[in-house]
Amino acid sequence: MTYMDMLGRRSIILKRNIGHLIVKDNKQGLSAQESSFYQSMLKEWHQNENEMNAARKQP
Repeated sequence: MTYMDMLGRRSIILKRNIGHLIVKDNKQGLSAQESSFYQSMLKEWHQNENEMNAARKQP
């Protein structure tokens, strides 16, 4: 598994988990702990996307 494959897989997993939390938030709301976890996953996903973009730009 290459570095790009790992980043791609990680992105898919984060997006799926974020989607589940968005649905839960829309239905019943999130607890403080879940909200904090959601925010940290979003930050991690953005960092992951930036790493993927940087890796694509390198020759």
